[in-house]
Amino acid sequence: MTLGRQISSFIDARAAEAGAAENTRLAYMRDLSDFGTWMGGCDLADIYRSDIEGYLLHCTDQGLAVSTRARRLSAIKGLFRFAYEEGWRTDNPALRIKGPGREKRLPKTLEVEEVDRLIDAARRTGRAEADKVRNACLLEILYATGMRVTELVSLPVAAARGDPRMLLIRGKGGKERVVPLTDGARTALTTWLTIRDGADDPKAPSRFLFPSRGKAGHLTRHRFFQLIKEIALEAGLDPAKVTPHTLRHAFATHLLAGGADLMAIQALLGHADVATTEIYTHVLDQRLQELVLQHHPLAKG
Repeated sequence: MTLGRQISSFIDARAAEAGAAENTRLAYMRDLSDFGTWMGGCDLADIYRSDIEGYLLHCTDQGLAVSTRARRLSAIKGLFRFAYEEGWRTDNPALRIKGPGREKRLPKTLEVEEVDRLIDAARRTGRAEADKVRNACLLEILYATGMRVTELVSLPVAAARGDPRMLLIRGKGGKERVVPLTDGARTALTTWLTIRDGADDPKAPSRFLFPSRGKAGHLTRHRFFQLIKEIALEAGLDPAKVTPHTLRHAFATHLLAGGADLMAIQALLGHADVATTEIYTHVLDQRLQELVLQHHPLAKG
């Protein structure tokens, strides 16, 4: 079996087992295809640790970012683990190779007052009244739940029926979680459903909460990204500072600052590992440090 076919078998198996999204599958294919091309298409059984380390040095020489090199090594490790489990190899040459180490960047977030301005601006942004109601609903739900943008725009309308106090979300890998709604989000949702249902086609009703005439059938990630930039301008905020993910970070940071338990925030965000959620403790530490430096009388010297 050629290396190309072995890579395809690994990616197909991963997609089937983990429910990997199409974007994830394509990213694995790009990374491993580059590795396969560099190796000249030989069989997995003929690759040694020195070959993998040589490829990683090649990636460094190309000037690839640390995050890109770390992602490629992760894909290679997964491939060789799969080869070992399938019996294609009796060892795993990638097992003890250490990655370049990613820099821990603190996520950008917003102040509570800035989020309030965004939600208020959403109610004024849009050509038609229906657009304004939808935009307000989008931001209210996003900040109330900390959803990923893909989870939000593809939310089925069935999940929002009956004035729910909780939403069932299907996240990465098909994993489900339940998140509560604030009173403001429930009100915005009820108002939007009335307008949405009135405009829906009774012969071919949409199954999405935020329907669209596009191929996906719902509001796209790209369009929502554009919308939030427009809303940021209306709110008088720097559009470069505001993204859908910024509101997800704000949701987590504000909960933590309010005394929420880290494990609860992990569950609400849908993080598989609490270590991912712990980054928000660093955000809070940084904000407290800035607060002291700005306002403590002995720090002003």
